Amino acid sequence: MVDILHRIAIKSSPAEVYSALTTTEGLAGWWTTDTEGKGNDVGGVLRFQFPNGGFDMKTLDLDPDKHVLWEVVEGPAEWIGTHVDWDLSQADDHTVILFKHKGWEEPVEFMHHCSTKWATFLLSLKSLIENGKGSPAPDDVKIDNWN
Repeated sequence: MVDILHRIAIKSSPAEVYSALTTTEGLAGWWTTDTEGKGNDVGGVLRFQFPNGGFDMKTLDLDPDKHVLWEVVEGPAEWIGTHVDWDLSQADDHTVILFKHKGWEEPVEFMHHCSTKWATFLLSLKSLIENGKGSPAPDDVKIDNWN
């Protein structure tokens, strides 16, 4: 198994970041405007739609202001059964996110694409919280023909 790993610091409180990861309004502000479901309940399912498809994530764990864990239950075959893991910690006036998209079977080309896209969306999350405006799909950064 292989994982996508990223680290980013956002000038904010962990509560602000946690809200952006667990509410449909927050998620729609940085990942995709077509977001629905329940992200603030363990067992709830979030549905994310993009121009070329979508993902359903089941919320497995919530520790307010510290941790969010999703399991991919619908989407591309490479994503099914993988986990998206968000660890939050406070460092001075920043919230540090240790992001993991873990459990990929192998590092296929699509994983390389997804790693770059996750990085652009993490920057969108940072912009949403620090500047009040993210770049969620369909207005996200286009990196190749798979957007």
